Amino acid sequence: MSPATPKAGAPGRPASDLIDERIAALGGWRGEALARMRQLIHEADPGVVEEWKWGGPVWSHGGILCTGEAYKDKVKLTFAKGAALDDPQHVFNASLDGNARRALDIREGDRVDAAAFKALVQAAVRANAAPKR
Repeated sequence: MSPATPKAGAPGRPASDLIDERIAALGGWRGEALARMRQLIHEADPGVVEEWKWGGPVWSHGGILCTGEAYKDKVKLTFAKGAALDDPQHVFNASLDGNARRALDIREGDRVDAAAFKALVQAAVRANAAPKR
């Protein structure tokens, strides 16, 4: 197992510790980007729950808000119900033609509008709280 992949499902290991380990193992701009987005998620929704699923961080509140993944050339935040969210600032820049998900790919040097991103997180929380049809 690579150092950037903490053991998934380690009994008794809090997800927050596994996410801390992932950020530290990534280091560099990818670790910084994931740490910043994690901080913005918590600022947008103080009630967010951190989970570790599918080998990576997941942020939830009444259901999955988004996942965080790191690749060689980008950090990707995928919103489970992104297609249903209003994105007037065009934060989403990936997976734009899917029926459910939308994603934000962050590449080295990219700047993310913090207020617009936090608005998306808050919209995702509201979408999860909305009555099911």
